[in-house]
Amino acid sequence: MSKIHPAPVLGVIGGSGLYEIAGLEDVAWRAVVGPWGEPSDELLFGRLDQMQLVFLPRHGRGHRHSPSTINYRANIDALKRAGVTDIISLSAVGSFREDLSPGTFVIVDQFIDRTFAREKSFFGTGMVAHVSMAHPVNQRLGDWCEAACNEIAIPVHRGGTYLVMEGPQFSTLAESHLYRGWDCDVIGMTNMPEAKLAREAEIPYCTVAMVTDYDCWHPGHDNVVVADIIQVLLDNADKARALVRAVAKRMPQRPLHCPSGDDQALEAAVITAPTARDPAALARLDAVAGRLLVSTEDEE
Repeated sequence: MSKIHPAPVLGVIGGSGLYEIAGLEDVAWRAVVGPWGEPSDELLFGRLDQMQLVFLPRHGRGHRHSPSTINYRANIDALKRAGVTDIISLSAVGSFREDLSPGTFVIVDQFIDRTFAREKSFFGTGMVAHVSMAHPVNQRLGDWCEAACNEIAIPVHRGGTYLVMEGPQFSTLAESHLYRGWDCDVIGMTNMPEAKLAREAEIPYCTVAMVTDYDCWHPGHDNVVVADIIQVLLDNADKARALVRAVAKRMPQRPLHCPSGDDQALEAAVITAPTARDPAALARLDAVAGRLLVSTEDEE
Protein backbone atom coordinates (compact mmCIF):
# COMPACT_ATOMS: atom_id res chain seq x y z
CA MET A 1 0.00 0.00 0.00
CA SER A 2 1.41 3.40 -1.00
CA LYS A 3 2.17 5.99 1.65
CA ILE A 4 -0.09 9.03 1.93
CA HIS A 5 1.31 12.52 1.46
CA PRO A 6 1.55 14.21 4.89
CA ALA A 7 0.69 17.75 3.68
CA PRO A 8 -1.12 17.83 0.32
CA VAL A 9 -2.09 21.26 -0.99
CA LEU A 10 -4.46 21.75 -3.92
CA GLY A 11 -3.64 24.62 -6.24
CA VAL A 12 -6.43 25.97 -8.44
CA ILE A 13 -5.76 28.19 -11.45
CA GLY A 14 -8.78 29.82 -13.02
CA GLY A 15 -10.91 32.90 -13.27
CA SER A 16 -11.71 35.45 -10.62
CA GLY A 17 -14.57 34.28 -8.43
CA LEU A 18 -13.64 30.60 -8.56
CA TYR A 19 -12.46 30.93 -4.98
CA GLU A 20 -15.84 32.19 -3.70
CA ILE A 21 -16.65 28.79 -2.20
CA ALA A 22 -19.01 28.46 0.73
CA GLY A 23 -17.18 27.13 3.75
CA LEU A 24 -13.72 28.34 2.72
CA GLU A 25 -12.02 29.40 5.95
CA ASP A 26 -8.86 31.24 7.04
CA VAL A 27 -8.96 33.15 3.77
CA ALA A 28 -6.04 35.46 3.06
CA TRP A 29 -4.51 37.09 0.00
CA ARG A 30 -0.72 36.91 0.11
CA ALA A 31 1.98 38.12 -2.24
CA VAL A 32 4.50 35.42 -3.13
CA VAL A 33 7.82 36.77 -4.32
CA GLY A 34 10.10 34.81 -6.63
CA PRO A 35 12.92 35.28 -9.15
CA TRP A 36 10.76 35.12 -12.27
CA GLY A 37 8.93 38.43 -11.91
CA GLU A 38 5.39 39.21 -10.79
CA PRO A 39 2.69 36.51 -10.82
CA SER A 40 -0.72 37.40 -12.25
CA ASP A 41 -1.92 38.37 -8.78
CA GLU A 42 -1.52 37.60 -5.12
CA LEU A 43 -2.41 34.04 -4.13
CA LEU A 44 -5.53 33.34 -2.12
CA PHE A 45 -4.91 30.87 0.70
CA GLY A 46 -7.78 29.11 2.44
CA ARG A 47 -8.93 25.92 4.11
CA LEU A 48 -11.89 23.81 3.03
CA ASP A 49 -12.87 20.99 5.38
CA GLN A 50 -9.36 21.15 6.86
CA MET A 51 -7.74 20.83 3.42
CA GLN A 52 -5.35 23.59 2.34
CA LEU A 53 -6.17 25.26 -0.98
CA VAL A 54 -4.33 27.95 -2.91
CA PHE A 55 -6.08 29.89 -5.69
CA LEU A 56 -4.45 31.91 -8.44
CA PRO A 57 -6.56 34.14 -10.73
CA ARG A 58 -4.79 33.40 -14.03
CA HIS A 59 -5.55 36.79 -15.60
CA GLY A 60 -5.45 38.67 -12.30
CA ARG A 61 -8.47 40.04 -10.48
CA GLY A 62 -10.46 42.10 -12.96
CA HIS A 63 -8.86 40.23 -15.90
CA ARG A 64 -5.84 42.53 -16.27
CA HIS A 65 -3.56 40.21 -18.24
CA SER A 66 -4.02 38.89 -21.76
CA PRO A 67 -3.02 35.26 -22.51
CA SER A 68 0.25 36.45 -24.09
CA THR A 69 1.28 38.70 -21.20
CA ILE A 70 0.60 36.31 -18.33
CA ASN A 71 3.84 35.53 -16.53
CA TYR A 72 3.40 31.76 -16.55
CA ARG A 73 6.80 31.07 -15.00
CA ALA A 74 6.13 33.41 -12.08
CA ASN A 75 2.69 31.83 -11.57
CA ILE A 76 3.95 28.25 -11.35
CA ASP A 77 6.97 29.25 -9.27
CA ALA A 78 4.67 31.08 -6.82
CA LEU A 79 2.41 28.02 -6.47
CA LYS A 80 5.45 25.82 -5.85
CA ARG A 81 6.72 28.24 -3.18
CA ALA A 82 3.27 28.17 -1.59
CA GLY A 83 3.59 24.42 -1.07
CA VAL A 84 1.13 23.34 -3.77
CA THR A 85 1.43 19.62 -4.52
CA ASP A 86 -1.26 19.33 -7.23
CA ILE A 87 -2.81 21.76 -9.71
CA ILE A 88 -6.29 21.83 -11.20
CA SER A 89 -6.49 24.27 -14.11
CA LEU A 90 -9.92 25.47 -15.20
CA SER A 91 -10.18 27.41 -18.44
CA ALA A 92 -12.71 28.47 -21.07
CA VAL A 93 -12.40 26.78 -24.46
CA GLY A 94 -14.10 26.59 -27.82
CA SER A 95 -15.29 23.23 -29.11
CA PHE A 96 -14.43 21.53 -32.39
CA ARG A 97 -17.01 18.80 -31.89
CA GLU A 98 -20.78 18.93 -32.17
CA ASP A 99 -21.18 16.65 -29.15
CA LEU A 100 -18.98 18.83 -26.93
CA SER A 101 -21.56 21.55 -26.50
CA PRO A 102 -21.32 24.69 -24.36
CA GLY A 103 -21.53 23.76 -20.71
CA THR A 104 -19.56 20.52 -21.11
CA PHE A 105 -16.44 20.04 -18.98
CA VAL A 106 -13.67 18.30 -20.93
CA ILE A 107 -10.84 16.62 -19.04
CA VAL A 108 -8.25 16.77 -21.79
CA ASP A 109 -5.26 14.46 -21.98
CA GLN A 110 -3.21 16.02 -24.79
CA PHE A 111 -2.10 19.42 -26.06
CA ILE A 112 -0.87 20.93 -29.29
CA ASP A 113 1.09 24.06 -28.46
CA ARG A 114 0.78 26.76 -31.14
CA THR A 115 1.89 29.63 -28.90
CA PHE A 116 4.99 31.60 -29.88
CA ALA A 117 5.31 34.71 -27.69
CA ARG A 118 5.81 33.13 -24.26
CA GLU A 119 8.67 31.95 -22.08
CA LYS A 120 8.19 28.19 -21.92
CA SER A 121 10.85 26.82 -19.59
CA PHE A 122 12.55 27.44 -16.27
CA PHE A 123 15.70 25.92 -17.73
CA GLY A 124 18.24 27.25 -20.22
CA THR A 125 21.84 28.36 -20.45
CA GLY A 126 23.74 27.23 -17.38
CA MET A 127 21.16 24.63 -16.35
CA VAL A 128 19.58 22.57 -19.12
CA ALA A 129 16.78 20.04 -18.61
CA HIS A 130 14.48 18.13 -20.93
CA VAL A 131 11.33 16.79 -19.25
CA SER A 132 8.95 14.39 -20.95
CA MET A 133 5.62 15.82 -22.10
CA ALA A 134 4.32 12.63 -23.73
CA HIS A 135 1.52 12.50 -21.18
CA PRO A 136 1.07 16.13 -20.08
CA VAL A 137 -1.95 15.63 -17.81
CA ASN A 138 -1.90 13.72 -14.55
CA GLN A 139 -3.96 10.51 -14.64
CA ARG A 140 -4.84 10.50 -10.93
CA LEU A 141 -6.10 14.08 -10.98
CA GLY A 142 -8.01 13.34 -14.18
CA ASP A 143 -9.69 10.40 -12.46
CA TRP A 144 -10.61 12.59 -9.50
CA CYS A 145 -12.01 15.35 -11.71
CA GLU A 146 -14.05 12.90 -13.77
CA ALA A 147 -15.45 11.25 -10.65
CA ALA A 148 -16.24 14.66 -9.16
CA CYS A 149 -18.11 15.77 -12.29
CA ASN A 150 -20.18 12.60 -12.31
CA GLU A 151 -20.84 12.95 -8.60
CA ILE A 152 -22.31 16.46 -8.97
CA ALA A 153 -24.00 15.89 -12.35
CA ILE A 154 -21.74 18.06 -14.51
CA PRO A 155 -21.73 17.04 -18.20
CA VAL A 156 -18.21 15.67 -18.63
CA HIS A 157 -16.10 14.17 -21.39
CA ARG A 158 -12.87 12.33 -20.56
CA GLY A 159 -9.99 12.72 -22.98
CA GLY A 160 -9.31 15.03 -25.87
CA THR A 161 -6.71 17.28 -27.45
CA TYR A 162 -6.53 20.95 -26.51
CA LEU A 163 -5.11 23.23 -29.22
CA VAL A 164 -3.43 26.19 -27.50
CA MET A 165 -3.37 29.27 -29.72
CA GLU A 166 -1.49 32.49 -29.05
CA GLY A 167 -4.43 34.88 -29.24
CA PRO A 168 -5.69 37.26 -28.14
CA GLN A 169 -7.74 37.22 -31.35
CA PHE A 170 -9.99 34.24 -31.99
CA SER A 171 -9.41 31.82 -34.90
CA THR A 172 -10.01 32.54 -38.55
CA LEU A 173 -12.44 30.19 -40.26
CA ALA A 174 -9.54 28.56 -42.13
CA GLU A 175 -7.66 27.95 -38.86
CA SER A 176 -10.76 26.52 -37.22
CA HIS A 177 -11.21 24.00 -40.06
CA LEU A 178 -7.47 23.22 -40.00
CA TYR A 179 -7.50 22.36 -36.31
CA ARG A 180 -10.60 20.22 -36.74
CA GLY A 181 -8.70 18.40 -39.48
CA TRP A 182 -5.94 17.73 -36.96
CA ASP A 183 -8.52 15.95 -34.76
CA CYS A 184 -8.30 18.58 -32.03
CA ASP A 185 -11.25 18.63 -29.67
CA VAL A 186 -11.09 22.05 -28.01
CA ILE A 187 -9.20 25.32 -28.42
CA GLY A 188 -8.02 27.85 -25.86
CA MET A 189 -5.27 30.35 -25.13
CA THR A 190 -3.85 29.63 -21.69
CA ASN A 191 -2.84 26.08 -20.82
CA MET A 192 0.53 26.26 -22.55
CA PRO A 193 3.16 26.78 -21.37
CA GLU A 194 1.35 26.38 -18.05
CA ALA A 195 1.30 22.57 -18.29
CA LYS A 196 4.95 22.41 -19.40
CA LEU A 197 6.09 24.59 -16.52
CA ALA A 198 4.07 22.58 -13.99
CA ARG A 199 5.84 19.45 -15.23
CA GLU A 200 9.24 21.13 -14.86
CA ALA A 201 8.24 22.20 -11.35
CA GLU A 202 7.26 18.59 -10.56
CA ILE A 203 3.64 19.50 -9.78
CA PRO A 204 0.99 17.07 -11.10
CA TYR A 205 -1.35 19.08 -13.33
CA CYS A 206 -4.82 18.51 -14.77
CA THR A 207 -6.85 20.67 -17.16
CA VAL A 208 -10.61 20.93 -16.92
CA ALA A 209 -11.64 22.73 -20.10
CA MET A 210 -15.06 24.36 -19.85
CA VAL A 211 -16.70 24.62 -23.28
CA THR A 212 -18.21 28.05 -23.91
CA ASP A 213 -18.69 28.10 -27.72
CA TYR A 214 -18.08 26.29 -31.02
CA ASP A 215 -15.17 28.45 -32.20
CA CYS A 216 -16.15 29.58 -35.72
CA TRP A 217 -16.32 26.33 -37.75
CA HIS A 218 -19.93 25.57 -36.83
CA PRO A 219 -22.40 26.79 -39.49
CA GLY A 220 -24.83 27.85 -36.80
CA HIS A 221 -22.20 29.64 -34.70
CA ASP A 222 -19.88 31.34 -37.16
CA ASN A 223 -18.60 34.05 -34.80
CA VAL A 224 -17.23 33.84 -31.27
CA VAL A 225 -18.93 36.48 -29.13
CA VAL A 226 -17.25 37.47 -25.86
CA ALA A 227 -20.58 38.27 -24.19
CA ASP A 228 -21.82 34.75 -24.94
CA ILE A 229 -18.64 33.21 -23.52
CA ILE A 230 -18.95 35.22 -20.31
CA GLN A 231 -22.59 34.20 -19.94
CA VAL A 232 -21.73 30.49 -20.22
CA LEU A 233 -18.92 30.93 -17.69
CA LEU A 234 -21.29 32.67 -15.29
CA ASP A 235 -23.83 29.89 -15.77
CA ASN A 236 -21.13 27.34 -14.94
CA ALA A 237 -19.54 29.20 -12.03
CA ASP A 238 -21.37 27.22 -9.36
CA LYS A 239 -20.47 23.95 -11.13
CA ALA A 240 -16.80 24.92 -11.25
CA ARG A 241 -16.78 25.75 -7.55
CA ALA A 242 -18.56 22.47 -6.77
CA LEU A 243 -15.91 20.64 -8.78
CA VAL A 244 -13.12 22.23 -6.76
CA ARG A 245 -14.87 21.26 -3.53
CA ALA A 246 -15.34 17.66 -4.69
CA VAL A 247 -11.70 17.32 -5.76
CA ALA A 248 -10.49 18.88 -2.50
CA LYS A 249 -12.33 16.14 -0.58
CA ARG A 250 -10.14 13.59 -2.34
CA MET A 251 -6.85 15.29 -1.51
CA PRO A 252 -6.33 13.38 1.78
CA GLN A 253 -5.88 10.30 -0.47
CA ARG A 254 -2.95 11.95 -2.28
CA PRO A 255 -0.07 9.44 -2.34
CA LEU A 256 3.35 10.48 -1.13
CA HIS A 257 4.72 9.86 -4.62
CA CYS A 258 2.45 10.15 -7.65
CA PRO A 259 2.30 6.82 -9.57
CA SER A 260 2.83 8.71 -12.83
CA GLY A 261 6.13 10.12 -11.63
CA ASP A 262 5.01 13.68 -12.41
CA ASP A 263 6.25 14.87 -9.01
CA GLN A 264 9.71 13.47 -9.81
CA ALA A 265 9.86 14.60 -13.45
CA LEU A 266 13.33 16.13 -13.13
CA GLU A 267 14.90 12.92 -11.90
CA ALA A 268 16.42 12.04 -15.28
CA ALA A 269 15.81 15.35 -17.07
CA VAL A 270 18.76 17.53 -16.10
CA ILE A 271 21.61 17.18 -18.60
CA THR A 272 24.09 19.89 -17.50
CA ALA A 273 27.03 18.45 -15.62
CA PRO A 274 27.29 19.62 -11.98
CA THR A 275 30.60 21.34 -12.66
CA ALA A 276 29.10 23.31 -15.58
CA ARG A 277 26.02 24.61 -13.79
CA ASP A 278 25.63 28.36 -13.47
CA PRO A 279 25.14 29.43 -9.81
CA ALA A 280 22.79 32.24 -10.88
CA ALA A 281 20.62 29.79 -12.81
CA LEU A 282 20.56 27.42 -9.84
CA ALA A 283 19.52 30.25 -7.53
CA ARG A 284 16.45 30.92 -9.68
CA LEU A 285 15.51 27.24 -9.43
CA ASP A 286 15.51 27.07 -5.63
CA ALA A 287 11.77 26.34 -5.53
CA VAL A 288 11.13 24.71 -8.89
CA ALA A 289 14.00 22.23 -8.64
CA GLY A 290 14.69 22.46 -4.93
CA ARG A 291 14.18 18.75 -4.27
CA LEU A 292 16.65 17.77 -6.97
CA LEU A 293 19.24 20.41 -6.09
CA VAL A 294 19.23 19.43 -2.41
CA SER A 295 19.69 15.75 -3.27
CA THR A 296 22.54 16.63 -5.66
CA GLU A 297 24.28 18.66 -2.96
CA ASP A 298 23.93 15.74 -0.54
CA GLU A 299 25.58 13.43 -3.07
CA GLU A 300 28.46 15.86 -3.51
